[in-house]
Amino acid sequence: MTIDSPTFAKPAPPRGPERRRRGPRWLLITGVVLLVLIGVGALAVGIAAQVYLADAPQIPPREQLWSIRRSPGMTFLDRNGQLIATRGAKYGQAVTLANLPPYVPKAFLAAEDRRFYQHGPVDFHAILRAIGADLRAHRSREGASTISQQLARTLFLKRDPSLKRKIQEAYLAMELEQTLSKDEVLELYMNRTYFGAGAYGLDAASQTYFGKPASQLSLIEAATLAGLPNAPTRLALTTDMPGALARGHRILQTMREENWISDADLATALKTNPVLAAAHQGEGDNSYILDLAAAQATQLSGGETPDLVVTTTIDPTLQTAGVEAVRDVVTKDGAHRNVSQGALVSLAPDGAILAMVGGLDHGASAFNRVVQARRQPGSSFKAFVYGAAMEHGLTPMTVRDDAPISYGNWTPENYGHGYAGPVTLEEALARSLNTVSVRLTLELGPATVADFARRLGLSDIPPNPGPSIALGAYEVSPLELAAGYQVFQTGGGRTTPYLVSEVRSTRGDVLYSHAQSAPTPVLDALFATRMVEMLKKVVTGGTGTGANIGRPEAGKTGTSQNWRDAWFVGFTPDILTAVWVGNDNGAPMAKVTGGELPAAIWKRFMTVAEKGLPPRDFPWLVAEPPDEPQVTPVTDPGDYRDEPPDMSGDQAGGDDAGPPPDQAGDDPRYDDQDGDAPPDSAPRRGRRDAPPPDYDQDAPPAYGDDRPPPPQRYSRQYPPPDDSYPPDQGPPPRTQPQARAYPDYPADAEPRYRY
Repeated sequence: MTIDSPTFAKPAPPRGPERRRRGPRWLLITGVVLLVLIGVGALAVGIAAQVYLADAPQIPPREQLWSIRRSPGMTFLDRNGQLIATRGAKYGQAVTLANLPPYVPKAFLAAEDRRFYQHGPVDFHAILRAIGADLRAHRSREGASTISQQLARTLFLKRDPSLKRKIQEAYLAMELEQTLSKDEVLELYMNRTYFGAGAYGLDAASQTYFGKPASQLSLIEAATLAGLPNAPTRLALTTDMPGALARGHRILQTMREENWISDADLATALKTNPVLAAAHQGEGDNSYILDLAAAQATQLSGGETPDLVVTTTIDPTLQTAGVEAVRDVVTKDGAHRNVSQGALVSLAPDGAILAMVGGLDHGASAFNRVVQARRQPGSSFKAFVYGAAMEHGLTPMTVRDDAPISYGNWTPENYGHGYAGPVTLEEALARSLNTVSVRLTLELGPATVADFARRLGLSDIPPNPGPSIALGAYEVSPLELAAGYQVFQTGGGRTTPYLVSEVRSTRGDVLYSHAQSAPTPVLDALFATRMVEMLKKVVTGGTGTGANIGRPEAGKTGTSQNWRDAWFVGFTPDILTAVWVGNDNGAPMAKVTGGELPAAIWKRFMTVAEKGLPPRDFPWLVAEPPDEPQVTPVTDPGDYRDEPPDMSGDQAGGDDAGPPPDQAGDDPRYDDQDGDAPPDSAPRRGRRDAPPPDYDQDAPPAYGDDRPPPPQRYSRQYPPPDDSYPPDQGPPPRTQPQARAYPDYPADAEPRYRY
């Protein structure tokens, strides 16, 4: 018999009333905690609202939702009012669900938000699903924004991955769904979404890619377009059709999973490849024009954002002629001479840009060489040296000595290394003699030449340049150079080139209109007359004979350092045109001069431009005053080997002291290559053949019996004596330009372009 050991248990806890008395206490604590949490949550929401929603955009009235932040498009017209091209955003007709095949909106739901009609503005189920997918992939893999959120971002926000943007996006989606029904949100989404290729809205995308309205889209076309808003630029059908089609196939599979299409519909769609519409002609060779016109029109319209109609000054006939001339000459004649680029700009007398060729191919390079390229003008800058000389008392018949000249360690030479001795300024400019241009610059002072050039429109020329300014060492753009030459064309009046003549909204409101005005006088008509007469000689018997079109015209050639740039700038009473050829990387050409390819382009273009216009001289030319002193040729008795006071070594001349000593003789920047004077021109004194590659410039050259040595350098002091004023006096002060009335063209001339 077993006897169980006694057990001593603790007394059981009391039941009944004591236990019931503890229940309300825990309920009270729980309630307090919940209230605290709710309060903290409300406080957090309030703080978040202050931090994240204080600057959230306000929802405008529903009718404005169709136009808010709508990117403006631009329509460009030529000077005759004819369409050149359209650019910018493309918008089609507004679409509604009722006007679309049922599978079209379903394709967008399958692509972006298949539960659109089952959830509110924010899909919390999709958020949890996206978080799980991201955690499994260890990266951001899946999005969770609803169509309402995407629409809010499109209309009001930027693509910013910050938490603030996400909170504002959700808030604005709620506001949108309080303003619009679900159907209206979906319609607005399809009409305002970007589809790539400049197309905004489903109808514009359908027209752009398939050449049909959205109401006629097939199932595979609808699925393909529905996949574009996710990556409109990368998946644009004109850029990556295989990628866009693959995404479209996935959308079709989703539509089948949702029973929105049948198996037969899916099979047929998967077997069909969308066919793109024929490529639009586009901008053709006008892209350089439209780039500049679009930028100017946006600025001139004063920040207005509606669609714009921009009227340009372009003459379509001349634009075509310019493109063909530059492209044909550079590609055919320049191919074997290491020339890869060219540019042309043509101006009417009032500064209107009639033609602008910024390069050979905008598709290959959008860099506009007319306005963006900065190149050395070479001897085409000599017009400004001689213009300053005319202002300071010299005349075309003033004589200067074409002889060796040194300035410190700089010894510029003529093309061919020959010298002509005493020559008139008219002959020196026609033959582009370097030494005479340098002598004039040193006489006047480089700062005086710079001041003259800046006054005529070359604003980037430094105020205190070195003497190498005489040979065009400072860079300019073709448009600036053309504007400077236009002062000579108009008889001393400065104009500002312009491309946009009027900007209107599509409603017809005039936002900008170019105000016509007479040129601003900056050069006396007498000095302009002298310059035009001298520049005429360049074309009729100097370095620019390759540009002669058989009517009154004036111009100047130019070639820069190491054959890197070649120019011709010339004008008739009706039109001025500047031409440049070279290479973007500054590579030397095969000894191309301004009198060759640029002159050929200019001649071909101007032959078209002047077709049908009667030849006539410049109507504003003035006669020489009767008391103009007669000039007797003299020999300059100066010696340029010694430097002037307070100038020494390589620092002489200020900002640009010329080439280093070992390049002074052969560097084309300081030895202009416009030496294509006709064979029957005046003989050059001291002519010698070009040195062989191992020629030592510092050693005296060896001459045969049949070649005379170069002329001796003369001794002289600064400033040089001038035959047009007493030797003991300096040059007279510059004559200030006087206001003048610009004459009308003769009635029988009927010029194409008037002031």
